[in-house]
Amino acid sequence: MSAMINILFLAAEAEPFVKIGGLADVAGSLPLALRALPFQPAHEGAFDVRLVLPLHRAILAQANTLRPVAEFLVYRRGGNIPVQVFQTSSGGMPVYFIDGAPLSSTPSVYSSDSASDREKYGFFSLAALELTRHLDWQPDIIHANDWHTALALYGLRSRQSTDPALMHIRTVFTVHNLPYMGGECADVLSAYGLRPLNDAYLPSWAQTQPLPLGLWAADAIVPVSPTYAREILTPNFGCGLDPYLKTRTDCITGILNGLDVNCWNPATDTTLAARFNTDELPVRTINKIALQKTLELKEDASVPLLVMIGRIDQQKGLDITFDALRQMKDRTWQFVVLGSGDPTLENAARNLQADFPDCVRAVIRYDAFLSHLLYGGADIFLMPSRYEPCGLAQMIAMHYGCIPVVHSTGGLEDTVQEGKTGFLFQEAEAGFMMEALERALSIYSAPEKWQRLQQNGMREDFSWHRSARQYADIYESILSD
Repeated sequence: MSAMINILFLAAEAEPFVKIGGLADVAGSLPLALRALPFQPAHEGAFDVRLVLPLHRAILAQANTLRPVAEFLVYRRGGNIPVQVFQTSSGGMPVYFIDGAPLSSTPSVYSSDSASDREKYGFFSLAALELTRHLDWQPDIIHANDWHTALALYGLRSRQSTDPALMHIRTVFTVHNLPYMGGECADVLSAYGLRPLNDAYLPSWAQTQPLPLGLWAADAIVPVSPTYAREILTPNFGCGLDPYLKTRTDCITGILNGLDVNCWNPATDTTLAARFNTDELPVRTINKIALQKTLELKEDASVPLLVMIGRIDQQKGLDITFDALRQMKDRTWQFVVLGSGDPTLENAARNLQADFPDCVRAVIRYDAFLSHLLYGGADIFLMPSRYEPCGLAQMIAMHYGCIPVVHSTGGLEDTVQEGKTGFLFQEAEAGFMMEALERALSIYSAPEKWQRLQQNGMREDFSWHRSARQYADIYESILSD
């Protein structure tokens, strides 16, 4: 094996180019963390990671730094599709952008038209695979993420036995959210010259959906936390694929996503009224009072301030929080929810504010600036997700001294330690959440104990270096098999 391992990293979105969800954080950070790993004698070598993204319109609007590097055709029944590839760099890493009619004809990264998205990302996946023939650089590994890039792995595996140029490539598939499989795509497979899968272990309904095809094709499968890796082997979380996944357990390794500790650093965060570190925790009070003033809440440092930040969705358990807080109406607290999403839950948040106008604020929008203020000034972070493959928000909260109260599932279970860095509850129900909140509030009333919790959380290592080293081990393992 050569000293340098080449990785082609495929994703639908990535910071700093375009961001819709948490995938962009991962795709923007993990490749750079892998490239930064030092050569270690105990390992085979360092990593040349290169990122491939669709040339979304949002990227095209700021494309003055892009230079063309390749043009080729992707086979499609009825007429091959011309592909243009452009290149820029991010932190010294080459980044390739793929353009073609299925991509340029859609205005958004994701759309409500699932058939359009399947066509778009099917084209992107197979164009990314074809790109490997048109660079003066060849990948040893293709690393795909979620259903949007899964057909690159399926296309590779379908062609490897007859194509010498592809035979040496190994594959890694990171699963960020198993229930989102991409939907029925037999028409896309047929149009792009791929046969439907015939595998007795994979359910028939899954044999023409992108994510299951990616699972089948991958040499290594990486769910985004160790607990989620175990959960997807069960009927409650396996989405009907758990019997198949049990046949692949030797290929499944859960790895927690990391946190961009440069972006999320309370000691350097200029959005905060007062920056702080573990030795300056009393300074957080300045942020709390500033936050209360901004949101027109009573300015009182002694009142516990609770927050939720993120997508407003049934998965995230907002209804559980709302029920728990209504049942705790006789306790003194303030609560802020920030995010947007499900209209029914958005209305439920507004109704909670209407019923508790003195202590609840429902901020129904995406607001990155306000999210920093909430992490840096609030006392307790609520995350009662029904399932959570990894979650970044609880890590950010701990890094900012905001104590998490979370449902014990997925990455939440892997990152929050009961009574040491936060509080967990076992069932996604209001009663269980209330019990955990009561435990948190009892310690909140003892400032010295509370400060120890904050310091413990702030000292946790959620850096990408740790996660990157685990991915490096997987790369080296599948190349040595």
